[in-house]
Amino acid sequence: MENEKPQQEKVGLLDVVKSVFAAMFGVQSDKNRQRDFQQSSMVPYIIVGFVFVAVFVLGLMGLVSLVTPD
Repeated sequence: MENEKPQQEKVGLLDVVKSVFAAMFGVQSDKNRQRDFQQSSMVPYIIVGFVFVAVFVLGLMGLVSLVTPD
């Protein structure tokens, strides 16, 4: 009865967003990285990553279109 797995910490959407944001800029802590890799599914991290990259690229495109003359 001692061989039970420890309870996995449930990660919420805000935790996923914070983890992806920190990982994109290279400041992810080792504790959070280990927690993220222990999750059963990486799909939320992939989806949030794609959304983050899309928003980042669209923001850069918008900034460039504002700065450059028509």
